[in-house]
Amino acid sequence: MTPAPTRNLERQLFAEGHTLVAGMDEVGRGALAGPVSVGVVVIDPACGRMPAGLRDSKLMAPEKRGRLVPPIRRWARAGAVGHASPQEIDRHGIIGALCLAGHRALAQVAAAGYAPDVLVLDGVHDWLSAPVPFPLPCPTPPVRTQVKGDLRVAAIAAASILAKTERDGLMEEHHERFPEFGWESNKGYAAAVHTAAIRRLGATDLHRRSWKLPVGPEPVQPSLLD
Repeated sequence: MTPAPTRNLERQLFAEGHTLVAGMDEVGRGALAGPVSVGVVVIDPACGRMPAGLRDSKLMAPEKRGRLVPPIRRWARAGAVGHASPQEIDRHGIIGALCLAGHRALAQVAAAGYAPDVLVLDGVHDWLSAPVPFPLPCPTPPVRTQVKGDLRVAAIAAASILAKTERDGLMEEHHERFPEFGWESNKGYAAAVHTAAIRRLGATDLHRRSWKLPVGPEPVQPSLLD
């Protein structure tokens, strides 16, 4: 069994004098359709023991992820998910869209009074601080990257669960408009049923048109699949 994430890094940051530490993770980066979504969770030294069963969202069944959302929100001082649409991905590129979605999540926790003074980002690339040619909804806090952070850092694992649960729910709702694409199960990724439907029916307004999509006919309209 994969070891549970710990609060070791967060404790180190508190010992350095930080008071509000955020963990951040993204989901949907490699999908063909739907938004890219970024979760953020903010904790302080007074937050108690992390929720039992907390793991990287990718290692958990959907039912377990869903059950952890309320305990995560009770544990953390604040948590939020920001999204960037397929059109914003096409317009700004995936890094610009990640930056925008991450700042939208940060703006929500800042509005609740919990703007972090340091943020730990999953991975090796600081896309949150990437220069972008458009205004962002809030300032960027100091960022530290953490390889395999969703496996190792409690706040990042919690953020990954919030992001994946919310994005999966959105894709299941979109499935009602476009059932032929199988988004209730593949969540917009390049599963065989999804790519076959693009070839047969064409892309929808939820597909990332700037990406290399399978060749299909003219764009499909929702009414054709009602």
